Amino acid sequence: MKPFLVLSLILLGLLFFEKGQAIADHNCLLISPILSNANVRNHKRNRVPEHATREDIKFVKQSLLPPGWDPKLAGDEVLKRLITVTASQARGAHDAEMVLVGNYAYVVAEVNDIRSGERANWPFIYVAMSIVNLQTLAVEKIISVAKSDQAFANDVLPHGACFVPRIIQKDEKTLRCYFASENPDIRQSQTWFTDFDLGSQTFDNRIYKAKIKTADGVFDMQPQYFYADAAKYGFKKEAKDYGMYLFDSFKVFDGKTYIAINNYVGRQNGLAILNKAFDTFEIIAHFNEPQELQLCEPAINRLPDGTWMAIIRQNGGNYMFSTSHDGLTWTRGEYKDFVPNGENSKPTFDKFNGVYYLGWQESTHINGKGRTVFNVDISQDGKNWERKYRFEAPQSFQYPTFHEHNGSIWLTVTQGSTERIMFGKLEATR
Repeated sequence: MKPFLVLSLILLGLLFFEKGQAIADHNCLLISPILSNANVRNHKRNRVPEHATREDIKFVKQSLLPPGWDPKLAGDEVLKRLITVTASQARGAHDAEMVLVGNYAYVVAEVNDIRSGERANWPFIYVAMSIVNLQTLAVEKIISVAKSDQAFANDVLPHGACFVPRIIQKDEKTLRCYFASENPDIRQSQTWFTDFDLGSQTFDNRIYKAKIKTADGVFDMQPQYFYADAAKYGFKKEAKDYGMYLFDSFKVFDGKTYIAINNYVGRQNGLAILNKAFDTFEIIAHFNEPQELQLCEPAINRLPDGTWMAIIRQNGGNYMFSTSHDGLTWTRGEYKDFVPNGENSKPTFDKFNGVYYLGWQESTHINGKGRTVFNVDISQDGKNWERKYRFEAPQSFQYPTFHEHNGSIWLTVTQGSTERIMFGKLEATR
């Protein structure tokens, strides 16, 4: 081979090598916000960190955020857009959920008109729905759904708080709202439901007891049956007669509707399937280990390889994670490096357009107040995460829910000392 040809090939090879290194370095820097300082320095020197795995490198090339992304600035922009959806007379409000249909959001929450905060033994807590126009962001109507001692056409609610509502679209014409009626240490709490007609924009003047299905049979949905089923699998904590709630958002996998259930005061967690009639919750799994910790309020999703994963609140500590290959048998909870400093509050775990959104309360306090920092991290594989939003709100940012509808992700969130429910757009998805 002629000398000039050899020299040309060498120079051409060097050119492509440098170009490839520059491209790799650019892709690595896309996720610099989630790398340690040492790793960022390595990337700036055009080197992948020594400990990086093949999957890490693959992820680096598929960063979901543009260079220079600022999670706090993104969070601040969302906060500016939020509106209050609770009534002006409300003094306390918490733990909202919503359904989006057509041009409207139907937001349900536990509310009271007497004082800020919430307690299961406050009988003046009731369930309310706010109907929000998605185009104008105007609250067009607020409806009282259920309250203590309320008489319906077919039954009367017993004395006690109406707590932790959840809502789902049952069919094209109907929304179904579930809530717990409870009176601690007096009686077993009971989960009820009532239906909302989308055509007339009114609730049916009837209520019904939801059912729970366990290995022992079908019963009224009360904590005692949830506890008895868990006890068969080694659950040893004290039984409680209240605190059992439908907790996570409803999620559909393989044509079945799932929801995480917990007993907050009993520190008990399970996974349930909602039947086709939308009236019975079948308990298919329990995940409560390690029992010496105070685990509750889980959020669940499935990863690309089919693995189930739950992020679980820990009272007095950081979030823990449990996984399952089939949704039936779950691992002992463990900590994950990508959630290093969580606080005891509700997490979220959603998937929108192939991207997972993991929301968790950070233990950092603003002005000495808890639940004032909330992070939302995103991932395509559930293993490698990037910070997309950091919400810093001196008046608190807690118990959010997120749902996608018509090309946008919307959220509800509790702010203040559980005083009001806010609503708005997180982002456009197309």
